[in-house]
Amino acid sequence: MMFDNCGTPGEGFSCDPLVIGVDEAGRGPLAGPVVAAAVALCKPRPAGLDDSKKLSAKKRATLDAAIRQRCAWAVAVVEPEEIDRLNIFAATMHAMTRATRDLVALLQGQPECVLIDGNMTPQGRVGEWSWPARAIVGGDAIEPAISAASIVAKEWRDRIMLDAAQAHPQYGWDRNKGYGTKEHMEALRVHGPSPLHRRSFAPVSQMVLL
Repeated sequence: MMFDNCGTPGEGFSCDPLVIGVDEAGRGPLAGPVVAAAVALCKPRPAGLDDSKKLSAKKRATLDAAIRQRCAWAVAVVEPEEIDRLNIFAATMHAMTRATRDLVALLQGQPECVLIDGNMTPQGRVGEWSWPARAIVGGDAIEPAISAASIVAKEWRDRIMLDAAQAHPQYGWDRNKGYGTKEHMEALRVHGPSPLHRRSFAPVSQMVLL
């Protein structure tokens, strides 16, 4: 399944000064991509923004639709093969950079600041990064633009994994989204890794050696 990777803001979009929030989904799973989203919030921003992990599935889906309809956003997907080549930290930094780059190009304006969830930013780690950045630990719960990015990234990745589950139903990805649950680990033991598994991750590489 393919999705557009960026969206122009809705009618009347306003974002002054331009602040972009960035977050990722899928750093820890054994299978599937890591996804980063960058969001510039509209005014007024959608109500009820919060860390995506704290929201119900229904509320998260509703907010995702509102953000992508009304605000400016971009998404970058780094596939398992590239995760294995780069390592998951570098892959996440590249995903954040690509999402931010695409959103800046869409808006045709330089951000005053890019707010990133966590304690590190791509600044000085990815050569293409060229914007002022600030890392905020727990930012997905306290900075609305990062909250919005966390929602878009989570929903985007979940859709990818639901689609992948149709091709590889034995791993239960529609339920575990690629995380190393007991069900997923047992399926790995029985069936071995799929093309979407991250072979640089220890639980997967150990299965390959068995």
